Amino acid sequence: MRENKWLVLGLLAFVQFMLVVDITVVQIALPSIGTDLGLGRQSLTWVVTTYTLVFGGLMILGGRLADVLGARRTLLAGLVIFTLASATSGLAGSAAVLIAGRAAQGLGAALLSPAALAIVTTTFHDRDRSRALGIWAAIGGAGAAVGVLLGGLLTAGPGWQWVFYVNVPIGVAVLVLLPQLVPAQAGAGRAPIDLPGALLVTAATALLIYGLVNAGEDGWGAASTLGVLAAAALSYGLFLLVEARTATPLMDLRTMGRRPVVSGMFLMLVATGLLLGLFFLTSPLLQEVRGYSALETGLVFLPVALAITGGAQVGGHLIGRVGGRAVAAGSFLVTALGAALLTQVGDSVWTGVLPGFLLAAFGVGPLFVTAMTTTMANVPTAEAGVASGVVTTFHELGGSIGVAVMSTVAAASFAGPTVVSTDGFSAGYAVCAIAAAVAGVIALLLVPGGKALVVAGHGHGH
Repeated sequence: MRENKWLVLGLLAFVQFMLVVDITVVQIALPSIGTDLGLGRQSLTWVVTTYTLVFGGLMILGGRLADVLGARRTLLAGLVIFTLASATSGLAGSAAVLIAGRAAQGLGAALLSPAALAIVTTTFHDRDRSRALGIWAAIGGAGAAVGVLLGGLLTAGPGWQWVFYVNVPIGVAVLVLLPQLVPAQAGAGRAPIDLPGALLVTAATALLIYGLVNAGEDGWGAASTLGVLAAAALSYGLFLLVEARTATPLMDLRTMGRRPVVSGMFLMLVATGLLLGLFFLTSPLLQEVRGYSALETGLVFLPVALAITGGAQVGGHLIGRVGGRAVAAGSFLVTALGAALLTQVGDSVWTGVLPGFLLAAFGVGPLFVTAMTTTMANVPTAEAGVASGVVTTFHELGGSIGVAVMSTVAAASFAGPTVVSTDGFSAGYAVCAIAAAVAGVIALLLVPGGKALVVAGHGHGH
């Protein structure tokens, strides 16, 4: 039984690894996807953001379904959806089909991730559970690193379609093996599920992203942009109203209102937005402007992804010594310096792009650790699960919003699927630098003081 436990962990960790990889693997393939399908800036933005939007927007709902229906049943349903959606995305011949496939992937991931974590936490106990959760948390950094390299290898080799096809045999294998290793688990029955809340927060964020992306075409003052952003604000207001009046809300407003949780949401939102925004800018810069192949771009991104993991490790050690507030503010400052260096968009990738990219990525790494540890160390034990779920949700939503903002700021550099200048990239990097600097000041006021109890293994993950 003991051997089976670790086999189950290995299988579930591989599933989670696949979900994390799918966030970054597409970044390297974007220029090739745009060229083959004739996609412009807006469509390419949705290729990235749709997955993280649906994943984040429905993740807490997926956790509730795992409680109600049983974790194994929910996980298998999510795996079927994710596998079929991956095949659909690879076969896509148009923007509509590809974006629909990415949305379905996000739905599958939103069911898979919390259900898999629930199985891990019920399978392991005491010290074994701590070891298992440490392994689970470390998957994020490794997934980001492998994702960028795998994206380069597959795009340069068999083609961009294989960044999606590769999930299919993995999904089928897990579907065959998992029922033999994980016993069926009874759910809680007909417990109420806050479906309206889940749909409202997802729709509100989709409207926000649409408004941000549309601003790149119509301008910030256009009626179309302002109308959509107003609709997003209204939808968020309705979401808060629903949550306040629902007996079993998707996100408990009392928990969300606690300072440590607000701090964690803020850090996770901005850190992920900065990171994926930088990825979104730099991939076309390297491939369309500097003439790098997809594989060469993946190799450039690899040390950057490793820098995230290294930064997370350094941050984990520092939090216990100087406290989360100092680590958060310092990390934002390092990220701002890195993004400021990138604004020069130098001719040499190795001296003009990579140093700033590495520095910014290293600065982002500790922010993921700080977001989780300062939150979990400062909320009541009874609210730990809800607080963790809310903060993790903002990981995905932050990525969607960050990419949307960078897409709009850099709109001047795109003409259809091709890049026409570097002005937009410089502007995008400048916005990242300013946003990181401002966030550092806010962190000094918002992040709880004191030395947080570091939870082993927390990093850039879910």
